[in-house]
Amino acid sequence: MNSYVRLINKEHLLPVSYVPKDMTEAIFPFCAPKGSSKKLMRKEAADWAALLFAQARWDDIYLFGASAYRSYSRQQQLYEERMALLNHPEDNPYIAPPGASEHQSGLALDVTCAGVGYDLTEEFAYTPEGKWLARNAALFGFILRYPLRKTEITGYAWEPWHIRYVTRSLALYLTLTGLTLEEFYQMEAG
Repeated sequence: MNSYVRLINKEHLLPVSYVPKDMTEAIFPFCAPKGSSKKLMRKEAADWAALLFAQARWDDIYLFGASAYRSYSRQQQLYEERMALLNHPEDNPYIAPPGASEHQSGLALDVTCAGVGYDLTEEFAYTPEGKWLARNAALFGFILRYPLRKTEITGYAWEPWHIRYVTRSLALYLTLTGLTLEEFYQMEAG
């Protein structure tokens, strides 16, 4: 399988040294300053995301990128900070350990809007922007990576703001069937 559809999770880690070679800065509205590594995505994913955001704006939907690329070391720092705050860190379905974050691949993008104060919150799913994204992301090659009621399968809690580029054909297939990337891989292996 090509790298766009690579399974990345707690069992399928990216190496410490993995940094995508074809990164570019996002050209759509972002909650990060110019030059921030948060705005970096792999070129193909960034191009499709720009088209997604342009279509949203055409439809009077105003989406904003919140976070795209995150290095292994930055993920490790975030993971350690958040784990230190938890009573039972092993039960945390929100933060990926280093190497298990799709953000390191340059293919993931957290999306937000003004209606939720530009936060990453489940409330995003109930906004016009969140509903539009859920209906239209697959047309541009993205899936909602961590769907509701699939935590046992993905290993992560529902994140209606987290999209992942997997190519248009696979995104449409997964969205129409309701399969997660884990279920797709399991089906392909079986």
